[in-house]
Amino acid sequence: MGAAGFRSAPGVLIAPLHEEFGWSTATISTAVSINLVLYGVISPFAAALMERFGMRRVVGGALLLVAAGSGLTVWMTQVWQLMLLWGVLVGVGTGSMALAFVATVTGRWFVRRRGLVSGVLTAAQAAGGLVFLPLMAALSESVGWRAASLVVAAGALVVVPVVILFLRDSPSDVGTVAHGADPGSVAAALPTPGASGGAARRAVSVLGEAVRTRTFWLLAGGFAICGATTVGLLGTHFVPAAHDHGMPATTAAGLLAVVGVFDVAGTILSGWLTDRWDPRRLLAVYYVLRGASLLVLPLLLAPTAIPPMWAFIVFYGLDWVATVPPTVALCREWFGDRGPIVFGWVFASHQIGSAIAAFGAGVIRDTTGSYDGAWWGAGALCLVAAVLSLAITRAVTRSEPVGAG
Repeated sequence: MGAAGFRSAPGVLIAPLHEEFGWSTATISTAVSINLVLYGVISPFAAALMERFGMRRVVGGALLLVAAGSGLTVWMTQVWQLMLLWGVLVGVGTGSMALAFVATVTGRWFVRRRGLVSGVLTAAQAAGGLVFLPLMAALSESVGWRAASLVVAAGALVVVPVVILFLRDSPSDVGTVAHGADPGSVAAALPTPGASGGAARRAVSVLGEAVRTRTFWLLAGGFAICGATTVGLLGTHFVPAAHDHGMPATTAAGLLAVVGVFDVAGTILSGWLTDRWDPRRLLAVYYVLRGASLLVLPLLLAPTAIPPMWAFIVFYGLDWVATVPPTVALCREWFGDRGPIVFGWVFASHQIGSAIAAFGAGVIRDTTGSYDGAWWGAGALCLVAAVLSLAITRAVTRSEPVGAG
């Protein structure tokens, strides 16, 4: 919840920063793009760090980075400071406790119901936006964007003691085994944090093995489009796009929060379906439905939230991050215990796609005066992602992950 809430905050600050400093939408979007890239690129390294040092230390340190990056923005006066604080510090901090964390928890603590658990944990991202976005928008309009930044910093600091006191690294820490594991099975003897070797070397080594497989590139390509059509485009530019059509920023942020409400339900349902159906076909269906909704969005933007816009919000919300549980499942199916790190690299492609879309949509808005081209392009890309998903083959049953031995 925290990672998603903290990361999504810059989306409601674009207009206030433009008004105070005169920075262009493309310039501010560059900082958001840096944030999005690091949010993803740091993910496989964070997964490797969790293997070596444990989840508690990594997540606790990540929260401190977010607090520093957000809190120090109240004194910034230059663009490079925005890039460093919101871009680098907040990007690295939130990326260290994002979806690689979900994959690590799911793989380490669960054998049965992995799809459902990954859906629930991923849905927490939607809840993060639901909690933070309306509050941030209201604060930035009534008190100023600095108050909103301080709320993010305080929120991160509040979570630190919770992590230190209650988060545990593995089932053995509390004298049990993973949920659904036979006490005498291999799954019950998962490696505990503290393995030798550098985390960076481990992350790069796993990448070197994964890139030799066609499946990795298909997953990475589809997930890059996923990021471009969600966080990078809608998550970053929906509020300013709606504002262009006369809608108040608080109303637009409220609509994004409603997306989060339905995203919770949609992602949990997706996790449940992943345990039962072919994850490749689920991904294809999700991308086709998302693409169709984005193609009609330009026709729905208006000064008020008309009924067709509410239909879009509900429909799109159910599909927002429903792609994560099937993607996590395919990474584990193909790469075994290395799945969390491989998923970290796949998620890095997600964020690279997000960054390109965040910057590109800002450029389209500055050059054409409208976001319409961005919505239509994203809709077409979703159809490409559906084809990539169907091109993935199912892994044969194996005792070792791909690349091992």
